[in-house]
Amino acid sequence: MNERMTWAQIQEKFPRQWVGLTDVEYEESNSSTIRSAVVAITDKSKSELTLEQIKSNGLIIARYTDPNRLFQLGALG
Repeated sequence: MNERMTWAQIQEKFPRQWVGLTDVEYEESNSSTIRSAVVAITDKSKSELTLEQIKSNGLIIARYTDPNRLFQLGALG
């Protein structure tokens, strides 16, 4: 799963689930909108991804892939 994907590709491949992202690139016009990223973790709950963020010193960004809602857990780094 180390391939870079656009946010639309991530949403299509992992619909309506939490994903852990690394190497995130944001849109220049909106620093909270993901342009592309590498999916590092799938099939985890929001709380499991929070634990993964802690273990990785916040290098994982957690996002929910439902295009109609935007959820993000804070991340360091």
